[in-house]
Amino acid sequence: MSAIAGLVHQPTLAPPGQAAAALPLLMRRVDGPQWDLVVAGFDAVCQEQLYAFAARRWPGTAPEPILFEHLGRLVGGVLILIQPLPLGLGKIAVAKWAPMLADTRVPNAAAIHAGMIEALIAEYGDRRGMMLSILPRASTAAVNDEYVALRKRGFHRGATLLFPNRYLVSLRQSDDDQRKSLLQAWRRQLNKAEKSGLSFEHAQPQAIEDFKHLYAAMTERKQFPDHSAYETLDGLMALEEPLRPELFFVRHAGKLVAGALVFKAGDRAVYLYGATTDDALPLRAGYFLHWHIIRWLRDNTRADWYDLGGTDGFQGLHQFKKGMVGTAGVIRPVPPVANYASRPLPYLLGAAAFAARDFVHHLRRRLDAFNPNKARPDQPPHVTEDYLK
Repeated sequence: MSAIAGLVHQPTLAPPGQAAAALPLLMRRVDGPQWDLVVAGFDAVCQEQLYAFAARRWPGTAPEPILFEHLGRLVGGVLILIQPLPLGLGKIAVAKWAPMLADTRVPNAAAIHAGMIEALIAEYGDRRGMMLSILPRASTAAVNDEYVALRKRGFHRGATLLFPNRYLVSLRQSDDDQRKSLLQAWRRQLNKAEKSGLSFEHAQPQAIEDFKHLYAAMTERKQFPDHSAYETLDGLMALEEPLRPELFFVRHAGKLVAGALVFKAGDRAVYLYGATTDDALPLRAGYFLHWHIIRWLRDNTRADWYDLGGTDGFQGLHQFKKGMVGTAGVIRPVPPVANYASRPLPYLLGAAAFAARDFVHHLRRRLDAFNPNKARPDQPPHVTEDYLK
C-alpha cells in the first residue's frame, strides 16, 4: 500500500517473468532536513541523494524526498527531483544513484527495489503523468542488477555518460594485501613518496578554509573547466555526522601541498574534491594522500569500497586511478539512464528535452577542448557528469 500527498493506491506488481516480484511498500514523503537525518544510516546513501546537496546543485528543480516502509520497517528511499520542461510543456521526475536500499544485504533486496520502482511508476508515471528518469549507481558486480531490472520492467535506455567508468578500491584489505594489490607502477611511486618527508593529516571541519584556498589556487593555476558540484561544499560541510565529508591534508616541511574531501557514509566512500600545489607532483603527494585515505577509511568507517569517480577522458588520471584500484578493486561503468512513461506524450517530450540537453553538453565540451589557456590537469577534482543540466 502506498500513501503520498493524502492519496492511497496499491502498486501494480510487475508482469510475471519480466522482473522480480515487487513487495508492496508504504510510500511516505518527508521534508528535506528530516530526509538527510533518516537516510544517513542507509547502506546506499550517497551525496547526490542528499537534500543538502540537491537543493544547492539543482535550484531550478523541486526536490521530493520519499521513504519506503514494509511491515513497519524502513527499507529504502529516493530523492526525486521534479524538473520542469521548457515552455511549460510538462515535468520530468529524475532520480540519480537511486532508489537507495537501507540494507543492501537483505535476502529480499531485489524485491524491495522492485517495490520502490512500482510505487514510483504509480505515482509519477500513472497519477502525475510524468516521465520517470532513473540513473542507478555503478555496481561492484559485473552485471548491474538494478539497471537490468529497470529494463525488464519496461524502462527505455536513455543517455550514457561520456566517460562512464568508475574506479572502485576495495577497502577490506590488510596493509600488506592492499599494497600488493596496487599495480607495480603505482606501488613504486608510493614507495618514493614515502621517502619524501611527507606527513598525512586527518583535519577537523574547521580547516575547510585551508582547503578552499588550496582549491582556488589550483583552479586558477591550471585553468581547466570545473564541471564538479563544488558550489555544494558549504552545504555538505554543515551536515552532522556521518554525512559531513572528511577532510585530509598532506604537508611537506609544514607546508600544505595536497588535500582531499571524501564522503564516507554508507557502504561506499566517495572521493569528492582534491587540490594540489605545484610541489605535489615531484613529491608524489597524490599517491601518499590516497594511500593513507584508503587506510583511514578501512579503520574508521563501515564502507567496503572507495569510489574514486571518473576521469573526464584524461589518460593520466585513468592510469593513476587504475593503479590504485589494483587487482583487488574493480572498474565498472555507470549504466545508461533508464526512462519510463505511462503514456506516449510525456515520454516523447522528456526524451526530446534530454536530447537537446545532451547536444548542449557535447558542444560545451568541444569548446572547452579548444580553450588555448586550459592546462590538462594531472589530478582534477572528482569528475561528476550530471544529466540534470
